[in-house]
Amino acid sequence: MDSPSSKPEPSKKQKSEKSQGNSGEKKKRPAPGFPGGIWFILLIMLAVMFLFNMGGTKDVEYSFVREQAEQGNVEEIIYNPPNTIYGKWVEPPTDPEDKDKKLSEDFTSYVYDTESLFQFVKTLTEEKKLKSYKALPFDSGAGQQLLIYFLMSVFFLGIIFFIFRRNSESMGQGMFGNFAKSPAKRFTKSDKQQTFNDVAGMEQAKLELEEVVEFLKNPEKFRKIGAEIPRGVLLKGSPGTGKTLLARATAGEAGVPFFSVSGSEFIQMFVGVGASRVRDLFKTAKENAPCIIFIDEIDAVGRERGAGLGGGHDEREQTLNQILSEMDGFEKNEAAIVIAATNRPDVLDPALLRPGRFDRHVTVDKPSKEGRVGILKVHTRSIPLDSSVDLENIAANTIGFSGAELKNLVNEAAIHAARASRKVVMMEDFDSARDKVLMGPPRENILQGHERDMTAYHEAGHALIAWLEPEVDSVHKVTIIPRGWSLGLTQLVPDEENFSIGENKLHAQLAMIMGGRAAEKLIFDEYTAGAQSDLKKATQIARRMVANWGMSEKIGPVAFDQREVHPFLGKEMHDSREYSEQTAHLVDTEIQSILINAANRATELLTENREALTKLAEALLDKESLGYAELTELIGESAQAKKRNGNGKGSSNF
Repeated sequence: MDSPSSKPEPSKKQKSEKSQGNSGEKKKRPAPGFPGGIWFILLIMLAVMFLFNMGGTKDVEYSFVREQAEQGNVEEIIYNPPNTIYGKWVEPPTDPEDKDKKLSEDFTSYVYDTESLFQFVKTLTEEKKLKSYKALPFDSGAGQQLLIYFLMSVFFLGIIFFIFRRNSESMGQGMFGNFAKSPAKRFTKSDKQQTFNDVAGMEQAKLELEEVVEFLKNPEKFRKIGAEIPRGVLLKGSPGTGKTLLARATAGEAGVPFFSVSGSEFIQMFVGVGASRVRDLFKTAKENAPCIIFIDEIDAVGRERGAGLGGGHDEREQTLNQILSEMDGFEKNEAAIVIAATNRPDVLDPALLRPGRFDRHVTVDKPSKEGRVGILKVHTRSIPLDSSVDLENIAANTIGFSGAELKNLVNEAAIHAARASRKVVMMEDFDSARDKVLMGPPRENILQGHERDMTAYHEAGHALIAWLEPEVDSVHKVTIIPRGWSLGLTQLVPDEENFSIGENKLHAQLAMIMGGRAAEKLIFDEYTAGAQSDLKKATQIARRMVANWGMSEKIGPVAFDQREVHPFLGKEMHDSREYSEQTAHLVDTEIQSILINAANRATELLTENREALTKLAEALLDKESLGYAELTELIGESAQAKKRNGNGKGSSNF
């Protein structure tokens, strides 16, 4: 039998496996014991407490000492300059602050009128009421006071030193090492990876990044022919389109280390920290090449220079200058690629976008219908779906959704199914989730009486004109159930994806927006404040038609809406109007004319189809919500359906 102290030595294979297992991980520091510095601090605390409580005496008021001395109850007084007196009672008196307790034999007091003290002591000595009086030299207490101040200073300095020592150990680079160290997080092969199989709806963007992956996997293939891989790739697109996901999938596909950092993490409270962090990040990347550096929201530090309030000495600009220098300083044989993401490419500094830095600009658009189907399939992998769920139909009814919004839609559907205690997610769960995402959660129906009737006719007006106008998107649902800030909603879904919009469709859309207000006037002979958002939206569209898109015959093909964009703040500061007051008046007149024509068109359509308007409103008052099938059954085939079937523009007569 082996003795307890004899342990078998690990084999070389075990050692190599152990070292390989810890190669990508940070070595664990042993659990800290009880540091000796704490003992030192505790010793200082005890010494200070001892000096402050030396002798166990209690401070008493000088007036109380005089009172007791006149009664002959003070045996000895010792004067310690400049204002302290020590003494001893003949018989410890009762504590003036606590009548149930007696004072200790010794006391300490403080006096500020030394002349009166000397005269009082002289009188007591003559009357033989004081047995002993002694005055210490002036500097006798200075050493004790100096020692107390010294020990207190050492105590507080020891605490500060201990705190920074603990922080510096975790930082790894001295007292302020963490500020200069890059905050980038490293994802290695041992982590859960994402590849291009986890990315759907971005086929064109994936094609652009395949060359980057190929270079990282086989850089010699490009070097032999003299080709250079792009130094940087800029991913630009709307929020939620999957830029960060695409960067992580690129790193996972290439199988190289991935350093992720946000642009705002470079900026700290100390000047020069951002540039120092950039240097540390690129130094680490060079040591781990081939690798990928991913800077998310690079517009936080990459905005155009010269716009900051601090001029050329602005901390953000120094950080940007360091990024430019590091990207241009990569040697040709280093396979370290920078991928950055932003949804504001218009505010980035031109030096950041030039060839040699971010050579490739990859636009990540919102997914098409096929892309949305693929995204839905990715996000529903781990979700049990009922046979009634049709992902093709869901994708067709979610035009304009980004990848993040589709993920949220799937999650909301799963939550709705779990709330109903179902084990599978059904199509009705997706319908409910879609309504919640687009229109907001339903609120308690607070509409009563005339106000409820008014809302029903308002929404019926919107829905009916959308049903009659072939250029308007199809009506998906109309409801008078309050959702979000709205008392009622008419939800439209386009039949196909549109990337541009024509003048006829805009005029039809304005008529539909004005339909709710026109229905109120037609039925109740008054307008309500509920049409405020409709008027605001219609005015915005009409202004763009006139001032941006040249859709006015009187104004002509001119764009007047020229706004100054501040590159540092990234916001429209003010309108820079470069046209005369007469032209401005003409623009306003044209906008007003377009809106009046739209309102007249809405009133005309509703007057011609008043019977259908009444049917819709009564059905809404009865059921509160109507879908496409119910609308078709109620007022016949829509103009959009007739147009698809080739039956003309489709103008319903009732």
